[in-house]
Amino acid sequence: MYISFNNISDYGEVPYPEGYRHWAHVKTAIVGHENPFMRFRGMHHIYANDLAMKGYVSGKFPDGSVIVFDLLEIKTEPNTDIVEGERKFIDVMVKDSLRYDSTGGWGFEEFNKNSLTERNILNLSKQKCFNCHAKTKPTDFVFSAFRK
Repeated sequence: MYISFNNISDYGEVPYPEGYRHWAHVKTAIVGHENPFMRFRGMHHIYANDLAMKGYVSGKFPDGSVIVFDLLEIKTEPNTDIVEGERKFIDVMVKDSLRYDSTGGWGFEEFNKNSLTERNILNLSKQKCFNCHAKTKPTDFVFSAFRK
Protein backbone atom coordinates (compact mmCIF):
# COMPACT_ATOMS: atom_id res chain seq x y z
CA MET A 1 0.00 0.00 0.00
CA TYR A 2 1.32 3.44 -0.93
CA ILE A 3 0.74 6.13 1.69
CA SER A 4 0.11 9.60 0.35
CA PHE A 5 1.82 12.31 2.36
CA ASN A 6 -0.46 15.05 1.06
CA ASN A 7 -2.25 15.37 4.38
CA ILE A 8 0.30 14.68 7.11
CA SER A 9 -2.05 15.92 9.83
CA ASP A 10 -4.09 12.70 9.39
CA TYR A 11 -1.31 10.83 11.21
CA GLY A 12 -0.39 10.99 14.89
CA GLU A 13 3.05 9.49 14.36
CA VAL A 14 5.44 9.85 11.48
CA PRO A 15 4.26 7.06 9.14
CA TYR A 16 6.47 4.59 7.34
CA PRO A 17 7.12 6.11 3.89
CA GLU A 18 5.80 3.32 1.66
CA GLY A 19 7.20 3.54 -1.85
CA TYR A 20 9.98 5.97 -0.96
CA ARG A 21 12.48 4.22 -3.25
CA HIS A 22 10.36 5.44 -6.18
CA TRP A 23 10.76 9.07 -5.08
CA ALA A 24 13.52 11.38 -6.28
CA HIS A 25 16.99 10.20 -5.35
CA VAL A 26 18.76 13.14 -3.72
CA LYS A 27 22.22 11.64 -3.23
CA THR A 28 24.27 8.67 -2.01
CA ALA A 29 27.25 8.76 0.33
CA ILE A 30 29.48 6.36 2.20
CA VAL A 31 30.30 7.06 5.83
CA GLY A 32 33.55 5.24 6.53
CA HIS A 33 35.14 3.73 9.60
CA GLU A 34 37.01 6.96 10.38
CA ASN A 35 33.70 8.76 11.08
CA PRO A 36 33.14 9.19 14.84
CA PHE A 37 29.38 8.56 14.54
CA MET A 38 29.53 4.76 14.47
CA ARG A 39 25.80 4.22 14.00
CA PHE A 40 25.88 6.16 10.70
CA ARG A 41 28.72 4.16 9.18
CA GLY A 42 27.69 2.54 5.94
CA MET A 43 26.14 3.51 2.61
CA HIS A 44 23.20 5.86 2.71
CA HIS A 45 20.77 6.97 0.07
CA ILE A 46 18.54 10.00 0.52
CA TYR A 47 15.11 10.16 -1.12
CA ALA A 48 12.61 13.03 -1.24
CA ASN A 49 8.96 13.27 -2.19
CA ASP A 50 7.81 15.92 -4.71
CA LEU A 51 7.18 18.57 -2.05
CA ALA A 52 10.62 18.04 -0.50
CA MET A 53 12.18 18.44 -3.94
CA LYS A 54 10.62 21.90 -4.09
CA GLY A 55 12.34 22.62 -0.78
CA TYR A 56 15.71 21.51 -2.11
CA VAL A 57 15.28 24.07 -4.90
CA SER A 58 13.89 26.97 -2.84
CA GLY A 59 15.66 26.35 0.47
CA LYS A 60 12.32 26.33 2.34
CA PHE A 61 10.56 22.98 2.65
CA PRO A 62 6.74 23.16 2.45
CA ASP A 63 4.46 21.23 4.77
CA GLY A 64 4.06 17.69 3.48
CA SER A 65 7.75 17.38 2.58
CA VAL A 66 9.19 13.96 3.41
CA ILE A 67 12.89 13.08 3.36
CA VAL A 68 14.18 9.53 3.88
CA PHE A 69 17.73 8.61 4.92
CA ASP A 70 18.16 4.91 4.02
CA LEU A 71 21.27 3.46 5.75
CA LEU A 72 22.75 0.13 4.67
CA GLU A 73 25.81 -1.80 5.75
CA ILE A 74 28.66 -1.87 3.27
CA LYS A 75 30.41 -5.00 2.12
CA THR A 76 32.73 -6.13 -0.61
CA GLU A 77 32.20 -8.88 -3.13
CA PRO A 78 34.60 -10.48 -5.58
CA ASN A 79 35.48 -8.13 -8.46
CA THR A 80 33.81 -5.12 -6.76
CA ASP A 81 34.96 -2.56 -4.27
CA ILE A 82 31.87 -1.74 -2.23
CA VAL A 83 28.26 -2.92 -2.44
CA GLU A 84 25.14 -2.50 -0.33
CA GLY A 85 24.69 -4.88 2.56
CA GLU A 86 21.76 -5.33 4.94
CA ARG A 87 19.61 -2.32 5.83
CA LYS A 88 20.47 -0.88 9.25
CA PHE A 89 17.56 1.57 9.48
CA ILE A 90 15.75 4.36 7.72
CA ASP A 91 15.35 7.83 9.20
CA VAL A 92 12.31 9.83 8.15
CA MET A 93 11.69 13.58 8.39
CA VAL A 94 8.16 14.90 7.79
CA LYS A 95 7.42 18.63 7.56
CA ASP A 96 4.26 19.78 9.35
CA SER A 97 4.82 23.21 10.88
CA LEU A 98 1.76 23.00 13.14
CA ARG A 99 2.16 19.48 14.49
CA TYR A 100 5.93 19.74 14.99
CA ASP A 101 6.34 23.42 15.88
CA SER A 102 8.71 22.64 18.78
CA THR A 103 11.16 20.88 16.44
CA GLY A 104 11.46 23.38 13.61
CA GLY A 105 8.33 22.09 11.89
CA TRP A 106 9.82 18.63 11.37
CA GLY A 107 8.74 15.26 12.76
CA PHE A 108 11.42 12.61 13.10
CA GLU A 109 11.28 8.82 13.16
CA GLU A 110 13.57 5.87 12.62
CA PHE A 111 12.42 2.45 11.46
CA ASN A 112 14.59 -0.54 12.33
CA LYS A 113 16.09 -2.59 9.49
CA ASN A 114 13.32 -3.62 7.05
CA SER A 115 10.46 -3.24 9.52
CA LEU A 116 7.47 -1.09 8.61
CA THR A 117 6.47 -0.78 12.28
CA GLU A 118 9.50 -1.24 14.58
CA ARG A 119 10.41 2.28 15.62
CA ASN A 120 13.79 3.14 17.16
CA ILE A 121 13.06 6.68 18.34
CA LEU A 122 11.14 7.29 21.52
CA ASN A 123 9.29 10.58 21.86
CA LEU A 124 11.98 11.99 24.15
CA SER A 125 14.70 11.17 21.61
CA LYS A 126 12.95 13.12 18.85
CA GLN A 127 14.18 16.29 20.56
CA LYS A 128 17.73 14.90 20.25
CA CYS A 129 17.18 14.53 16.49
CA PHE A 130 16.13 18.14 16.29
CA ASN A 131 19.01 19.33 18.49
CA CYS A 132 21.44 17.86 15.96
CA HIS A 133 19.49 19.31 13.00
CA ALA A 134 19.30 22.73 14.70
CA LYS A 135 22.76 23.61 13.37
CA THR A 136 21.28 23.47 9.86
CA LYS A 137 18.60 26.11 10.46
CA PRO A 138 19.73 28.14 7.38
CA THR A 139 18.74 25.16 5.18
CA ASP A 140 15.42 24.62 7.02
CA PHE A 141 17.03 22.03 9.32
CA VAL A 142 18.04 19.71 6.45
CA PHE A 143 21.61 18.40 6.18
CA SER A 144 21.51 17.11 2.62
CA ALA A 145 21.65 19.07 -0.60
CA PHE A 146 20.37 17.87 -3.93
CA ARG A 147 23.15 16.45 -6.09
CA LYS A 148 23.22 18.50 -9.27
